[in-house]
Amino acid sequence: MPFSLNTRLLACAAIGSLLSACVAGPAPANLASSVYAPGQVAWDGSDQPQGDWITEAPVARGAPTCSWQAPRELDTYRRVAPASLLDRTPPLGAGDRLEITVLGDTDRLTGTYVIAGDGTVALRGQSPVEASGLSIAQLTRALRSQLVSENLVRPLQNAVRVSLIENAGASVSVGGAVFQPGAVRAGERDPESRIGLKEGAVSGDDNVSRTIAGAIRAAGGVRPDADVQRIYVLRGETYAEFDLSGLVHGWSSRDVAIASGDRIIVPSRTCFDADLVRPTPLTAPGIRVYMSNLTRSAGNNAGAAIGHQTTSLPYGTRLLQGLVAANCVGGSYMQSDRRAVLISRNPINGQSIVIERDIEKLVRGANRDALNPYLMPGDAIACYDSRWTNFREAVGLVADAVNTVTPAILLDNAL
Repeated sequence: MPFSLNTRLLACAAIGSLLSACVAGPAPANLASSVYAPGQVAWDGSDQPQGDWITEAPVARGAPTCSWQAPRELDTYRRVAPASLLDRTPPLGAGDRLEITVLGDTDRLTGTYVIAGDGTVALRGQSPVEASGLSIAQLTRALRSQLVSENLVRPLQNAVRVSLIENAGASVSVGGAVFQPGAVRAGERDPESRIGLKEGAVSGDDNVSRTIAGAIRAAGGVRPDADVQRIYVLRGETYAEFDLSGLVHGWSSRDVAIASGDRIIVPSRTCFDADLVRPTPLTAPGIRVYMSNLTRSAGNNAGAAIGHQTTSLPYGTRLLQGLVAANCVGGSYMQSDRRAVLISRNPINGQSIVIERDIEKLVRGANRDALNPYLMPGDAIACYDSRWTNFREAVGLVADAVNTVTPAILLDNAL
């Protein structure tokens, strides 16, 4: 039965209303000071959606000038030469395993000991002796003095021998231009990699992750604005400055062993360095990115094949590669008119930024690198339907609405 005039008018009004939604909405507005990385803004003359930029940017187009100053808190510490930490074995700390041998004894006092959480070690039947912060030689003298005073050994030079079996992870704090500042454990070993448990007694250890670089990686790695030429290690009342840029650029650079209680400060240069946006000994090997691709062609993220493997990306991935991982690129050409937004945050001032890109223009444009920012840890990508997908959705909704009205019309005519 043909539709009544009212039904046709209703359908036309619905189609007109829904089709008006097929036009892309306005580009996101941002604070100009939220720009952190190159490519986060659309350059003048580009046909990418630019949106409104509130307040005048302090520098031009996401390329802040570099500046540097020493952290103010260093004023309360005494500066020492890097050699004082480079050429010295790190002091003992909680969790370190030791082999302690008492001359003339086989099983009463001699054995394997672990430095307790409070930094002490206690021979069987003896009171605890402070061990954390001491060298092997200093701890040896302290234990010998204790046993001699208890008349358990003679005052011989070799009455007590202490050897290191395993350096445990060091509890240190990392601050400044890293992605996850705070307290970390550098060089922590899993049970399978523990030393001396399977092969028997050993002497000596080289925990390659109990270093400045290991602690920085445990804190999420350096940010792209980090100053890797001036990294500070604070120990006790002193501090030393180290240049670890060689670990990034491939020239000679010596990492430094650390001890529990150390503090590491990575200053910011307040500008973006693309050389720090790739896997290195000082940066994270990969990042986690949130993705959403709720489109007509993929009704949910599972249908879009978005899972743990796709959201875990190598550090240095750009937006366009992330969009491919989210299955936002390719498919029917009618779906090519799609938009995507990148949600990020400026780690220096904490301000968020949302940028929008026309995906197909980003794919086709020769200047894509200037508009294709690097992805940072914790960024989010969301893809929007094309106009054709919106049109098809609108027509389907109108058809559903008309079908629900038709039975009532037939009923009215029957009366």
